[in-house]
Amino acid sequence: MASPQRLTSSVKGLAATVLELVQLRIELFSIEAQEEVLRVGALLVYGAVAVAFLSLGVVLLALLITVALWDSHRLLALGIFTGLFLLTGAVAAWLARERVRSGTQLFSASVDELRQDREGLRSTKDAA
Repeated sequence: MASPQRLTSSVKGLAATVLELVQLRIELFSIEAQEEVLRVGALLVYGAVAVAFLSLGVVLLALLITVALWDSHRLLALGIFTGLFLLTGAVAAWLARERVRSGTQLFSASVDELRQDREGLRSTKDAA
């Protein structure tokens, strides 16, 4: 039979290993959260700049073409541009809705690591 000191030492070693695994997983969660915050922040900044300048450029292009056609087909030009702007906005809104519905892969690496840990513990338990 194992001595009490040896058993206590073994339990302490197991507890230290479990605590180390928990600490590593928490650090991984933290790193993934920081990466996601940075990614979303950059996405928002670049997206806002792109939307602002592209919108301004498209409006100015529409005005240029409308002024060029002012004497002959100004209402047609305005109608076409209005339809294009509305269609583009509707498609963008639909794509955004689909992107939101598809969900996110936040913490997927951490979940995979935890799954591997669980499978490793199961295989160790089965082997014993």
